[in-house]
Amino acid sequence: MTLPNLPSLAEYPFQSRFLEVKGSHRLAYLDEGQGPAVVMVHGNPSWSYLYRNLVSGLCDRYRCIVPDHLGCGLSDKPAEYPYRLQNHIDNLESLLETLGIERCILVVHDWGGAIGLGWAGRHPERVAGVVVLNTAAFRSNRLPLRIAICRWPLLGSLLVRGLNGFARAASFMAVTHPMPPAIAAGFLAPYDSWRNRIALLRFVEDIPMDAQHPSWETLVGVEAGLLRLQHCPMLLCWGGRDFCFNDTFYEEWRRRFSQAEAHYFPEAGHYVLEDGLVDILPLLEGFLTRTID
Repeated sequence: MTLPNLPSLAEYPFQSRFLEVKGSHRLAYLDEGQGPAVVMVHGNPSWSYLYRNLVSGLCDRYRCIVPDHLGCGLSDKPAEYPYRLQNHIDNLESLLETLGIERCILVVHDWGGAIGLGWAGRHPERVAGVVVLNTAAFRSNRLPLRIAICRWPLLGSLLVRGLNGFARAASFMAVTHPMPPAIAAGFLAPYDSWRNRIALLRFVEDIPMDAQHPSWETLVGVEAGLLRLQHCPMLLCWGGRDFCFNDTFYEEWRRRFSQAEAHYFPEAGHYVLEDGLVDILPLLEGFLTRTID
């Protein structure tokens, strides 16, 4: 691991803990507060920093557990590792088993949807409710060109790992209100070198667009598992100015979970918690009170 001495990060006063997962790699995670468990699962190219304000706002009443996927945040970033959807779900399962989480509210964003709900579909009885933030956990034939380019041989590696084009671009393309420089620096801090950007590229490459992709069957299983979660209360908070997870995905969630409490923020981007935190936090607090307290 090459990032033990990160500088103090804005709005992130937390100390990571570590779990050794399969392959003898260290998975970093936050475990803050006491009370009913709220598990927050990030996507690409973010890390637990995405949820920093939720943790700060909830940890006086709830136990907030926020992993950094292997290759992300303060977790190890092995060069030779199968960064596949199945592995990320397995790592989340190992963490929650180790921590003895018998019941929780799940909060998911971006690739965290497929990862978190992949775990949830295995253990529906342990899921008290789900909070969905600009994500998917089902197949789609939509892949924006700016993401597709990052999958091209050679050019993808140069853009994502060499120029930090994926994470750096997200710091301004994933929001509608410009991030303060210190916040943008927090999102980018773990991804400061070619080596440390390996998972950012592998996540992009792992988007399964057809049945020949190695993660296709895993995603099919995640999608099937959504049927086992129909009993779960759901809070849907959606940023309407997301170039990737656009309104098509929002409507698909509403179709699959017609009972969901849905809130649409037309001026928020993909990082909906950055643009809409003031409105979303009280909605989340109310949902938690009704659902798990």
